Amino acid sequence: MVSVCFYFQVHQPFRLRPYQIFDIGTGKPYFDESKNKQVMHKVARKCYLPTNNVMLELLRQHPEFKISFSFSGVFLEQAQRYSPEVIRSFQKLIATGQVEVLAETYYHSLCAMYSEEEFKTQVALHAKTVKELFGVTPTVFRNTELIYSNHIASMVEKMGYKGILLEGWDHVLGWRSPNFVYKPVMGEIPLLLKNYKLSDDVAFRFSNKGWKEHPLTVEKFSQWLLNVNGNGDTVNLFMDYETFGEHQWEDTGIFNFLRYLPAELLKHPDTTFAFPSEIAELPVRGELDIPYLLSWADMERDVSAWMGNDMQKSALGKLYELEQQVTRMNDPELLHTWRKLQTSDHFYYMCTKWFNDGDVHKYFSPYESPYDAFIYFMNVFKDMKKGLDTSPMKVEL
Repeated sequence: MVSVCFYFQVHQPFRLRPYQIFDIGTGKPYFDESKNKQVMHKVARKCYLPTNNVMLELLRQHPEFKISFSFSGVFLEQAQRYSPEVIRSFQKLIATGQVEVLAETYYHSLCAMYSEEEFKTQVALHAKTVKELFGVTPTVFRNTELIYSNHIASMVEKMGYKGILLEGWDHVLGWRSPNFVYKPVMGEIPLLLKNYKLSDDVAFRFSNKGWKEHPLTVEKFSQWLLNVNGNGDTVNLFMDYETFGEHQWEDTGIFNFLRYLPAELLKHPDTTFAFPSEIAELPVRGELDIPYLLSWADMERDVSAWMGNDMQKSALGKLYELEQQVTRMNDPELLHTWRKLQTSDHFYYMCTKWFNDGDVHKYFSPYESPYDAFIYFMNVFKDMKKGLDTSPMKVEL
């Protein structure tokens, strides 16, 4: 018996406007309202609404079918502001009882690496928002971009979560398979590992006509999943939800692939669908020692996508240096703005990698170059810092 676990990340950042040095001190807004609204409308039309329609149809047709999501808080804010029908469509899915919602940092940030207190605050804020919008309380945790280490696992376990997701990367696993549940070397929290080969067949290779397995049919993919039976307890298929319709366009056949996959898998009695919380209940088959930072991004599967050059490190360091100064101001709007600047995408846009990974970074960036992304961010930072240095404290220390 093998359990198939579908997990989808849903995220959109608040993108910064091209903030020039001459804008510092003028009161000009930091975030590009027009661009953010435009992107949300586009992705809603191409991905969120049509994919949710397919998912709702599948959940109604197949009571055994289960899926899971994590929504960044900044996505939920923008969906409520620009496309409330998107929120309603996700609420319909969750109301079926066949959808699980996972925990994460509200601002899709890198705070787990910089501030444990900020990390706890953002996770709690995310859980509160999920409860208000969807009426559920997450029990399994998914960190930003699957960033993981022994230390992060320890923090999450202390917060009471019953499982944590991470990348099933070969260099971590060695001879072991991602198709089992593990635990950290210094803890007991179950580790749910992404089967990156099968996940990426859909997320990245589906429309690649140069791929030797193209076209990917439901029959072929189902057989690959079934081959795990006897050699694993679970197949964890983790990917961005924007895979459907946005990264893989409708004309690639991605919606038909999704529409017929559950029925094909359900032809085989040895296959079931499971939530991450159910996968976390499976027997633990070993332990993993991961003292360094692991993610699901780029070829390295480390954090170099966000912290790989001096621009990124400088921007992140300066931003988190403001933590005490910002929190002492007792200004909710200022705090919210500072936290929106923590969203990992701002630093992803500053990446200067070349070749395939560089092309991916360039595809997602709204700016002409990584240097523009850095300049705009630092101009915003300087404006915020100037305001902090000249504003009277709103609370007595």
